[in-house]
Amino acid sequence: MKVRWRPVAEVDRDRVIDYISQDNPTAAIELGDAIERRVAELPEHPRLYRVGRVRGTREMVVHPNYVVVYRIARGEIEILRVLHSARQWPPDR
Repeated sequence: MKVRWRPVAEVDRDRVIDYISQDNPTAAIELGDAIERRVAELPEHPRLYRVGRVRGTREMVVHPNYVVVYRIARGEIEILRVLHSARQWPPDR
């Protein structure tokens, strides 16, 4: 199964890493590595993580403060967002 990042998820990830790196570059690198490693493992066990709050999604906690939201569709894993756990998700409409 292929993993595909949506552009907004890539922006989320980059912003999180940039923000953390302002105070702690080592922690930012470690979080970035953890996200990449855990996402790379998804094809082996795509349904391992909890059912998401948005229908059809799943949520992988990669750190107590960060969640990767993804879905399994058309034979691929699509990374939808990388969010801080305190952030309102799903957003109010």
